Amino acid sequence: MLYFLFLILIFFLFLVAASGIRIVRPYERGLVERLGKFRKEVKAGIHFIIPFFDRMIKVDLREHVIDVPPQEVITKDNVVVTVDAVIYYEITDAYKAVYNVSNFEFATIKLAQTNLRNVIGELELDQTLTSREKINTKLRTVLDEATDKWGIRITRVEIKKIDPPKDIMEAMSKQMKAERTKRAAILEAEGIRQSEILKAEGQKQAAILKAEGEAEAIKKVAEANKHKLIAEAQGQGEAIMLVFKSIHEGNPTNDVIAVRYLETLKEMANGNATKIFLPMELSGILGSIGAISEMFKSGGEKDNA
Repeated sequence: MLYFLFLILIFFLFLVAASGIRIVRPYERGLVERLGKFRKEVKAGIHFIIPFFDRMIKVDLREHVIDVPPQEVITKDNVVVTVDAVIYYEITDAYKAVYNVSNFEFATIKLAQTNLRNVIGELELDQTLTSREKINTKLRTVLDEATDKWGIRITRVEIKKIDPPKDIMEAMSKQMKAERTKRAAILEAEGIRQSEILKAEGQKQAAILKAEGEAEAIKKVAEANKHKLIAEAQGQGEAIMLVFKSIHEGNPTNDVIAVRYLETLKEMANGNATKIFLPMELSGILGSIGAISEMFKSGGEKDNA
């Protein structure tokens, strides 16, 4: 009987000793109270407390997320919108998180809802829909300052959605559609204008190039005619000089010259001209012709004799 009681006592002491063992994980902090009074804060590892006298409160230091329930908020231009947000936080001081606030998650949600009304109330509807980053930053700053005495740091605040009333959504959709139609019409008109401008520029350049080409062609033709006339004039001049030289070197008589005059007059008469110009030396030429005639007559008389 005594042996049995001894075993029961040993088992009871083992249970008491086991209940005094506490294991703190790496991401936790332990707050030890003795008889209701804070005694110390312990870090990760195995720790022993006095059963029935000590109590350990474990605090998770990892980053947590709080889903703020959707709530209706009035904007600056008196439009009621439904806002849904999430808050990311982490505990930086385990002592403050336990002893400075009874339920920091609930307190953080209510604080976020209150400040969300204030932040959204300063913005108009269009600004609310397009300034989410601004709202997130401002709300995070306000919440971080308010929760600092609780040992909590607000790391991020994200607005999940902002839902305006149904009639406002329909009006915005129509406005967006009209704006896109207007933008499309402007872009189409701008495209047509640019096309016409480019077309006119092309025609202008083509006309300029054509005129420059024609001017260059005329210039080239004129240059060619010039060189042709110069060459012909030089050839005629050289021919005249050769003829003149040959005549002087041949020492022609008046009779030969008269015959050449007559041949030239014959060529002039055979042309298509309606007028014939006779040289001023016609009397001399006629005299030469008379001399030639007398020469032929005297030659005939000699032959008869």
